[in-house]
Amino acid sequence: MDILTSLAVITLAALVHSSFQLSVSVLTLLSGHAIGSSRSRSRLVGLTTSFVAGSAIITVLLLSFLAFVLSQLFGNQPPLLLWSVVCGIMLAVGIAVWIFYYRRQKGTSLWIPRGMAEFLRDRTKVTKSSAEAFSLGMTSVVGELLFVIAPLLASALILTTLPPLWQLLGIAIYAVVSLLTLGSVWVLIGSGHKLSEIQQWRESNKYFLQFAAGSALIVLGIFLYVFMVMANSPGGM
Repeated sequence: MDILTSLAVITLAALVHSSFQLSVSVLTLLSGHAIGSSRSRSRLVGLTTSFVAGSAIITVLLLSFLAFVLSQLFGNQPPLLLWSVVCGIMLAVGIAVWIFYYRRQKGTSLWIPRGMAEFLRDRTKVTKSSAEAFSLGMTSVVGELLFVIAPLLASALILTTLPPLWQLLGIAIYAVVSLLTLGSVWVLIGSGHKLSEIQQWRESNKYFLQFAAGSALIVLGIFLYVFMVMANSPGGM
């Protein structure tokens, strides 16, 4: 793939990441507890800003770490077998998102380990400082790693094939785009929109987001397999 195509694929992978909802759920819970505790608007904004910053930092660190490890192991020309494995992971996660992402019940309860869900829920109740909110934002991304690992792996693998300056741009694009949904909710909360309205929108559109995320992962997996595996294999296109 050329550089522009590679950046476009990274952008789409980041959009898939953005559609996952654990960080958004934790942010709304944190905001609800802050509002319920009658904290000031400036305190609410400070907590939510720190939360979003934590989510952004851990996303950049995860992507950079994966790209570094892959580049050290395989250089700037990953083997076809590795591309095939990553494509398989994307297809498997895409199907899993279709089937499992939301629990079959009212609301927006997600299919993540109950221990992690309860831990995050409990932490939102006792988070009072910006440092705690920052840590909570990082933990919310790690808690959904089972799903976000697919777009992160694909993007990291593509980054290894780019020149250094373009790698930095690719990481920046992924970080910004992956925060679109979380950032939008942050802006809505900071501007005074009711949490009930935000939650109602999330619940009304959860199956669309679920289908879109799963479909995008499957399409990306097939695209990468065709253009990076089949096209470069002996006797390929």
